[in-house]
Amino acid sequence: MSLFSEFELGPTRLKNRIVMAPMTRSRAIGNMPNALMAEYYAQRASAGLILTEAIAVSPNGTGYPRIPGLWSNQQVEGWRLTTDAVHDAGGKIFAQIFHTGRIGHALNLPAGGEVLGPSAVTAAGEMYTDQEGMQPHPTPRAMTLDEVANAREEFAHAAKNAIAAGFDGVELHAANGYLLTQFLTPNTNQRDDAYGGSIEGRNRLTLETADAITAEIGADRLGVRLSPHGVFNDLVDYPETAEQYAQLAAELGKRNLAYTHLIETFGGSTVPPSTLDGVRSAFGGTVILNGAYDRNKADAAIAGERADLIAFGVPFIANPDLPRRLEQGAALAEARQEHFYAPGAEGYTDYPALG
Repeated sequence: MSLFSEFELGPTRLKNRIVMAPMTRSRAIGNMPNALMAEYYAQRASAGLILTEAIAVSPNGTGYPRIPGLWSNQQVEGWRLTTDAVHDAGGKIFAQIFHTGRIGHALNLPAGGEVLGPSAVTAAGEMYTDQEGMQPHPTPRAMTLDEVANAREEFAHAAKNAIAAGFDGVELHAANGYLLTQFLTPNTNQRDDAYGGSIEGRNRLTLETADAITAEIGADRLGVRLSPHGVFNDLVDYPETAEQYAQLAAELGKRNLAYTHLIETFGGSTVPPSTLDGVRSAFGGTVILNGAYDRNKADAAIAGERADLIAFGVPFIANPDLPRRLEQGAALAEARQEHFYAPGAEGYTDYPALG
């Protein structure tokens, strides 16, 4: 096995084990996927698998400016530009779907959207808005049981829309401090009903959401992204983390999902190897690892059977032909960070390939 060997991911054959990690790029004006985004993803179709930037499942889940959605028929049509372009270039692509929960601002939400969370716990820090720049995070309204059920169905509807738009599968974003992680974590989930108060209660919404999506698209087209010990977006680490994520992974494994995608390092936190080992063992299926990998480190993880696939993030921004560069040992271009979240083609589709 090597980074450049083929891999069978459920019904999807990958030409290599290199995954383009999901990265927010903020080019979806009006929350609509567009031709510029299709060009960007098609340029990177030499990855074995592309995971899109996080796509909001509803107006309530659209906490950042200019992030795309997948709740409307118009958005489905917009995403077909991307899936057609990637497939024409020989690539495979999954839609990563999420809900921002308490991480948002009313100025970033479409009409009718509201900042919600498991509990009325305000996130520290600020959120950027196009209209008024940086603004303090608002206090979210605690979701009712009906709203929790509705959010679950919004995920399922978005997953169904993703397949209708031509995606090869879906990644459920249960990481990095967004809604599902807010339910998983004690400092953001202070509920005393069935969705809080214990490991089982905090895990409930993620598992129910995975089940609802599976009912729409099948388990073999669904992966789940997790960030145990993550502190991004004002989460806190807690003593039960390893135990909770091992239980969550075991339950997800029983559902025969396509994969679990584990974030090793992000936002100032690093996952202990013991937690990774526990999650990987409990899940028992395909594992994607993500965490500042280079070729040597990636090959070692695959050869050592610590991972089946390796996700690369920022290197894909400036190197649209990253798999070729890794295979040839070519130098990597540096990404221009000032353009990571700016609208337009600059710093997005203007990075050249080798030769």
